Amino acid sequence: MNTKLLSALTATAAATALFGAAVPAQAFSFGTTGITFDQDTTIKFNFKESHGQYQSSLGIYSVENSAASLVKTLFSETKSSDNEWENEWKGTLGNTVLGSGSEVFTFLANKIYTLGLDSDWGGRVFSTSALNNLRTQQAVFGGQEQLWNGLNKETTNVFKAAGEFTNGAGSLFNGGTLISFDDRGNSKDSDFQDFTVSAEAVPEPMTMTGLALGLGGLVAARRRRASKTTS
Repeated sequence: MNTKLLSALTATAAATALFGAAVPAQAFSFGTTGITFDQDTTIKFNFKESHGQYQSSLGIYSVENSAASLVKTLFSETKSSDNEWENEWKGTLGNTVLGSGSEVFTFLANKIYTLGLDSDWGGRVFSTSALNNLRTQQAVFGGQEQLWNGLNKETTNVFKAAGEFTNGAGSLFNGGTLISFDDRGNSKDSDFQDFTVSAEAVPEPMTMTGLALGLGGLVAARRRRASKTTS
């Protein structure tokens, strides 16, 4: 096998392997059945918006023996909405939630977690349905394209259709997933629009460096082959 072909094949194989490494081959759960990973995994959360007249905060809880304990508060509202009842009590970053609107958390391998939404009316609901009273679904998980763009967030009877979304694992490493809660307010309307965040896996630094090197090798091999051909 000639040298230029060997170089091209080697670079291609390296790039292919590294592309695969960008999405870890691991078993994990990220939905209404719970949050678990079989290796330490860092997730970036971004606040999207809220709806409702209650002031709320969202946190990450560890779960042991069906008991949930707060380990980190992600976002807290300083008031219930931007301008009272307008747009179904809509709250946005910089108005109801201050700061960057972005938080990072590393989920430890083989531990069980859930997200919990606390509201100032005294209620708390979890993203894991089994932890809620009567095991009701209080959160939805789904790709951002499916939920954020496909549904009208400010029209309650339309956003209710989101209830069929229960698993965000498929998009967590591929464009991110959306998580949106119903806080049981407004006569338990199950509108799943009361507090919405996005979540996306953060690639390991070595993975990204290796991927860049692999792609660089592939480009260099192609350039060498093209140069020799023209000469």
